[in-house]
Amino acid sequence: MPLLPVLLAVHIALALALLLPSIVLPFALRSMRISGDSAGPLVRGLLAVQGRGTVVVGVGLALSGSALLLAIGTSLLSQPWLIVALAIYAANLAVAFFIQRPSLRRLLGARSAADNSVWEARARRQRYVSYLLATLTGVIGFLMSTKPHLW
Repeated sequence: MPLLPVLLAVHIALALALLLPSIVLPFALRSMRISGDSAGPLVRGLLAVQGRGTVVVGVGLALSGSALLLAIGTSLLSQPWLIVALAIYAANLAVAFFIQRPSLRRLLGARSAADNSVWEARARRQRYVSYLLATLTGVIGFLMSTKPHLW
């Protein structure tokens, strides 16, 4: 069995696992806040991955990505769609790590008050960032599935 498809599947799964909490948490927290429920298993799982699993998943992603780059070699330069997808993914990670993650921490630490307008405004901003992250992830998926000739 060829190793490249397995390596690619592992790499894509790890990439999604690294971004998924940043995309889904603002929506899960909103429904939790509206219903008044405590954090369910989905929210607790996403928070665990966001808090403790980021380093483990990130290391696995870096290792699998390095192995993929070694396997692809210089043919990467002849696939501009892949270079664009990698650049979009790097931007996606930067937004998730440096913007979304700290803002989610502030959102989680916000106290419940009689007037939730401040929390709702923060949560709305977080959802907009999640829309951006999801859109960029969709563009990567589009590039991977169509492999367009960009230049």
